[in-house]
Parts: sequence; C-alpha cells; structure tokens
Amino acid sequence: MGGGCEFPQYHSQTNYASDDLYTEVKCSAEYLQAVVDMGSNGIRFSISDLAPPTTRIIPTLHVHRIDISLYDAQFDHLTGARVPIPDRVINDVVAGLLRFKIICADFGVPSSRIRIIATEATRTAINCVEFLQTISKVTGVPVELLTKEDEGKIGALGIASSFSEMEGIAMDLGGGSMQITWLASHSGDLQMSPKGAFSFPYGAAALTQKLDELTKGKNHNEAKKAMERLRKEMEISFRKAYVGLEVPNDMVKRAKHDGGFKMYLSGGGFRGWGYLLLYQNQTQKHHYPISIINGFTVPNSEFSDTERLKKVAHTAQKIFRVSDRRRKQVPAVAFLVNVLANALPYGIKEAHFCQGGVREGVLFQALPPRIREQNPLTVATTPYAKASAPRIAELLLDALPESSGAHSELMSDLLTVDIVEALANTLYVHSIMSKESSSTSALYSTSTGLLSSTHGVSHSSRALLALVLEESYGGELPPREAKFKADLRAILEAKDVWWTCYIGKVALLVRRLYPSGFVEETKPRVRLSAQWTMESRGERGTNGIELLFLIQKSTNDPVKLKETIQDHLHVIKKVGKAKNWIGGRDGWGLVVKVSVREVQPVE
Repeated sequence: MGGGCEFPQYHSQTNYASDDLYTEVKCSAEYLQAVVDMGSNGIRFSISDLAPPTTRIIPTLHVHRIDISLYDAQFDHLTGARVPIPDRVINDVVAGLLRFKIICADFGVPSSRIRIIATEATRTAINCVEFLQTISKVTGVPVELLTKEDEGKIGALGIASSFSEMEGIAMDLGGGSMQITWLASHSGDLQMSPKGAFSFPYGAAALTQKLDELTKGKNHNEAKKAMERLRKEMEISFRKAYVGLEVPNDMVKRAKHDGGFKMYLSGGGFRGWGYLLLYQNQTQKHHYPISIINGFTVPNSEFSDTERLKKVAHTAQKIFRVSDRRRKQVPAVAFLVNVLANALPYGIKEAHFCQGGVREGVLFQALPPRIREQNPLTVATTPYAKASAPRIAELLLDALPESSGAHSELMSDLLTVDIVEALANTLYVHSIMSKESSSTSALYSTSTGLLSSTHGVSHSSRALLALVLEESYGGELPPREAKFKADLRAILEAKDVWWTCYIGKVALLVRRLYPSGFVEETKPRVRLSAQWTMESRGERGTNGIELLFLIQKSTNDPVKLKETIQDHLHVIKKVGKAKNWIGGRDGWGLVVKVSVREVQPVE
C-alpha cells in the first residue's frame, strides 16, 4: 500500500470545558465553521452556521463538491499499479482549496475556523506526507489526518447527528474503506462501542477494484471460486468485528426478538444504494413521496434484494443522484450487502440511510450535550414560532388523552411532544396565504418547502407533520395534490394517519380562536381537556375520545365565545365518523365527542 503517514496533525475537539464556553461567543462570525472533507471519491466543501437557536440541526450556508477521486488517482489506468497522487491532481486539489478560502472570506468565516480533514485515500497514499505539506504550505491551513479509529468515530457521530433517537449497527461506506460500530442515542445521551469502530479496506471503490482483479482473465469457475474466497474472508472479518465491538446485551436481545438489527448507513457507497432503492420505490413499486435520503428507511427484504437493484442500476437510463461512477460500484456494494446479511447474527431488520458524514460528524462532536439532546424538528421550526407558541402547544397537548394504561395502544407513538411543539411553531406560517395555496404549501413544507433541508428528521416525522399541518387548513386539496397526500399517508400506519386528522382539526379550531397567535398568560379564553370514552355500537363497544372546550362563565359575553366554538365543532366531530376512518367503516378510527362547557372564572 505504500509508505502511509503518521498522525500527529489530528487533535480531537471533542469537548468544551463547559457549556458556558459554548454560549459566551461574542462575535457572530465565531458561529461559522468551514469544513473540507477530502474523501476517496470526491472533495466536499461546506460552511455551517452554528448560531443558536438552530445549532442542533447544523444549518448549511454553502456547500459544493469537486469531482476528484483521490482513490482512483493512485492507480495507473493501464497497469493497475499503485502510484503516488499525481502532481496534476495535487494542483487541482490546491486550486479548489484556494477557491474555497475566497468563498469563506465572502461569508465572513475566520481563517481559524477552516478545517481540512483527510481520510483513507490520503492516509494510505504513497506520497501522503508531501501531499499534506503542499496543501498546508500553499493554503496556510493544516490538514487534519484522521486515523482509522478516528475516522470511524467521526462517521458514527455523523450518523448520530442524523437522528433524534437511534439504536443499532452503524456503518460508513466510503470509497477506500468502510467502518462499523454500534450506536445508541437517546435524548442526547450518545453511546457507542468502547472499541470505537473497526475499519476495513472494503470501500465501494476499493472493493470494485478488488472484484475486477479477482475476475479479470479468469473463466467463470475460477472467478466464482476467487469471489467465494473473498466472501468468506469478509464474513470472518465482520464476525470478528461484531464480537470485538461488544454489542450491549439489550440491543442483541431486541435484535433477536425483532428479527434483526437496525442498520444506520452513511457514506457515498451506501447513499448510492439508498438512492437506487428510492428510485425503485418511486418508479417500479409506488410513488414514494419524499426524495430526501436522510431518514429514508426500507425493510431488509428491499435492502438485501441485490439482484433487483443491480438490474435497476444496469437498465435505468437515469437515476436521481446516482452518478456513472456510483453505477459502476453497484455490484461491489451488492456483494458487500450480501456478505453483511449473512455475517451479522440475527440478520438485518431494516436499513436507515442518512446524510451524516465527516462534516456532520466533526461539528456534532463539538456540540455540548444540552444541544445534542434537542429534537431537530422542534429546533428547525423555532424561527417560525409566534411568541405564544409554548401556550399553543399546551392547548394542543391538552387535546390528547392520557396515553398510559389500557388505552396506550390506541395512541400514535409518532405523535410525540416534539411533533406537537413543531406543529405549534409552524401553525401560522401558511395562514397568510390564499385558501388555494395554504393547504398545498403546508403539505409540501417538510419535503420540498421550508423544512426540507432540516437535518436529523425521519421520513415518518416529515410525513406526520406535513399531514397535520395540511389538515389544519381543512384538509382540502386540488386534485393534482391528492395523490401526494395519499403517498405521504402510505408512509404511516393507519392509526398514525387518523391521529393526524384529529390533531390537525383541533389545530384548525385553535387557530380560529387565536387568529393572531397570541394566547393570554392569565385567564385564557379557552382551555381543553380530553379523556377516553367507550361508546356502545350494536353488540360491540367502540373506543372514543371526549374533547371538552372549557370557557369561563360570564354574564357579559359580547363576542358569544361559546356559540362561536360550537359553530365550528363539526370539523372535529367529522373525524370520529366511521365513514371518515382510515380505510372506511372497517378501518382504523375512534369516535369523537366534542362539547363546550362553562366553568367558574379562576380568581
């Protein structure tokens, strides 16, 4: 592999001395961070704004990519022999870095906040030292060269930044190498293997070349035997890594019970695989409505269907976000996926794809725990919130009955406090639009609208919030958009869809009661209360909800608040009609009783 490099340049910036240090930054420019990710297949440049209150979602101000493969550059195209990174490639890299410094100056990024990070392809280059010295001398920015172990940790942190909650096996598939570890992230508490991550030379580009070498000039039987030897070698390596990672017993038990591990996948190799799956779901199966790779989830039956995906890559004329280079790597990724499926004890349950990489990993690594624990969707919607958004959220939460006890299975697990807070924050964003566009804009807000670039949100959460917002504008759409709504609903279970209708209609009435978004702190004009009920229908009982609008009793009510509320209760009652249940009368739904009650004024 050549001389390689030592690693004195890289110094982990894992922790601040305290959270106070994080908040005491005086200059807004100090919130800007530029990161250059010199990967194997390309070089990615980004500028991020870590200013409160949206720090958690690592907002991107600028991003671009240069199509320079440092991995491919190190092989003679005629002989396949390993060579130093050519001078012309080094010059192109340096030119790209100097151009990026100009961009950073335009954005006001201090030179001290520009980081250049190199990974596998640089680390193993024959002329690694000379390459890095040239970059540092010309640009004035030292290069941080990640060790195998640090590259695995950074990749894992990038994955962790992509989800508010996660638990499973995490893998990062770059061009030259792949890393594997386990991760568990709950409420900002991030845990990973005490051994860090195991790294293997099975990157998408490296494995593609390896397979070519094994099969070139051989007949079918010889090539098959050579590939089988590689398969066994990789399976043994993965099984040893699994043992060495010391996966927690609780995670193992859940995998055994649920039919496999949840896989969290990042890196260009896996993202290409994810985009193939997305293409298949949007063209050959059904019209999957969200085209964002981060948060895209598929069951193992789709993830491991390698023959189908190889056929798609071979026959499709154009595939969204899949370059010709990625197409050539599909057989190698398919080979890797097959090995993984056989090597992991208890198999794979489902695969979650994410955008998190070096940029997200190094930035997420530096965030204090109190920032990490914030929910991305709540954070992303905060800039759009009215001053009374917390009180709006309280009203909406009061419209949900207790989820504990015998009725817990009737509640949607997806309709969390965070989702309701995000709803309260965005409840008035589209209200200034015309009736023809407000519901449509709300429906697209999480996939192509104002929240589409939010980092760290699952597709199910995107679908849920979009559907709730659309329902809050009456649930009426032009025919062209009805299919998109149906496709969003298809991401969710019927129970979850019904709850979007219910809370969406409650939100509609709340917005009508408070058209300015201002809610009184003392003596509010209305309070809500919800409880479970059981209604007798023929020979069987039907679960339901009783929702009360509580208003203060008054002898002088010129606005006739009680009558006003009663005039609009029908929009909520309709949700409880069996004909409006998800799937019709034999589908999923709850009876809804709604009434207004006067209570004595609070002294």
